[in-house]
Amino acid sequence: MGERYSQMSPAELQQEVAELKVKAQKAEQMGMINEFAVHERKMLMAQAYLMDPADFRPGERYELKESVNEFFDIDYLNGIFAWGHRNGSSKQEAVPISVLGTRIK
Repeated sequence: MGERYSQMSPAELQQEVAELKVKAQKAEQMGMINEFAVHERKMLMAQAYLMDPADFRPGERYELKESVNEFFDIDYLNGIFAWGHRNGSSKQEAVPISVLGTRIK
């Protein structure tokens, strides 16, 4: 098993993202939807470790990347995860900060 993302350098994380992208593309081409989804999720996690959680603020709303008309309201941050509510739902969930897009004013 490889090194944890939290222990990797930025260069190692970027290499991991590139490798996962290739694996995801191959899985998609072969019609392996589940394997594609696993590589996509791993890629999002690695990308989150390349970001600064201080760039995101509790109490603010952010667009969700690659989702049309979806947003996420942050209640609090815990490491690379933002905890809050999607589209005003009452159910609280955690998402990696890499899925958050621009702040909605």
